[in-house]
Amino acid sequence: MKFNTKVIHGGQHHEKVTGAVMPPVFQTSTFAQVSPGQPIGEYEYSRAANPTRQALEDALASIENGARGLAFSSGLAATDCLLRLFKAGDEIIAMDDLYGGTYRLFTRLYKDSGIKFHFVDMNDLDGFQKLINENTKLVWVETPTNPLMKLADIAEIAKITKKHNILFAVDNTFATPYLQKPLDLGADIVMHSATKYLGGHSDVIAGALVIKDKALGDELHFKQFATGGTLGPMDSFLVLRGIKTLHLRVQRHCENGAKVAEFLKNHPKVDKVYYPGLENHPFHDIAKKQMLGGFGGMVTFTFKSGAKADAIKFLEKVQVFTLAESLGGVESLANHPALMTHASIPEDKRKEIGITDDLVRLSVGVEDADDLIEDLKQALA
Repeated sequence: MKFNTKVIHGGQHHEKVTGAVMPPVFQTSTFAQVSPGQPIGEYEYSRAANPTRQALEDALASIENGARGLAFSSGLAATDCLLRLFKAGDEIIAMDDLYGGTYRLFTRLYKDSGIKFHFVDMNDLDGFQKLINENTKLVWVETPTNPLMKLADIAEIAKITKKHNILFAVDNTFATPYLQKPLDLGADIVMHSATKYLGGHSDVIAGALVIKDKALGDELHFKQFATGGTLGPMDSFLVLRGIKTLHLRVQRHCENGAKVAEFLKNHPKVDKVYYPGLENHPFHDIAKKQMLGGFGGMVTFTFKSGAKADAIKFLEKVQVFTLAESLGGVESLANHPALMTHASIPEDKRKEIGITDDLVRLSVGVEDADDLIEDLKQALA
């Protein structure tokens, strides 16, 4: 089954009792039993499993080519569940450019757990390999990264992690499974902030893990059940509905993203434009190799003046773009990472990796591209 069909039918079945084409919202906390410990059907309690969430999880596994999908109350809840696999003394190697919430979770919530984190340039494969030792248990990568649009070669990293028997997880939020299939390239786990492109309409907070190995998926499901970070039935319904148009939306995100990046590249007030589809992007070749079908809708840029004030003034002037956190919805959003999504990263660390005060991140939506470019023109003016 090809991807455009999978997003609609993959792992999905008509509802058994009524034949409903879309899975109903099973807004129930518990399920009747005929005798103690003998439920009428396969469900007992919605924290363990719920039919609406199960439909979403089956769809997630299908579109990422995994053995098991798990739906969480947020992307960070999904990441937190994965980290519960590890204990004091274990080491995790992570990409140096990460979503601010992920960095905060790693460095502030888990800093006293005894787990050691290394943040490295994952394109320096020799430097990355030198950090591997008997305590290394996980490699965590975003590609493309938030907000600098760095890429990492998933297949090359997977060769190394397999050689050393280390788990390899990829945050696939920016690329989506429409453009990039980390499990097919050798990763073990995929994470999504399903709030973003999977949901696609800025109306739900959700997260997901998709696991290649069923046994590992079952272990993570137990941790999810035991700690309770599950996604509710209504939110599960909304994400599942969003997935059914993922292919259509991401096609337009890619088309508009490329046009916006090209416009910004040629604007006299713009300095650097970070977009994997541009030939001068430092990781364009990696993008061509592993992002199939387009380069996404995320575009980041800086000002020739280097001035924070110019970035703020621009963000206050946009009209079609909305100044807001988040990304991946049908509407275009504009963001100042240093003051918004990445404010939890210390200033010296932001400067070290390149998140400057004049950096602006755009989530290019599915509006008419001409209207988006006109809005950027007037705001830059």
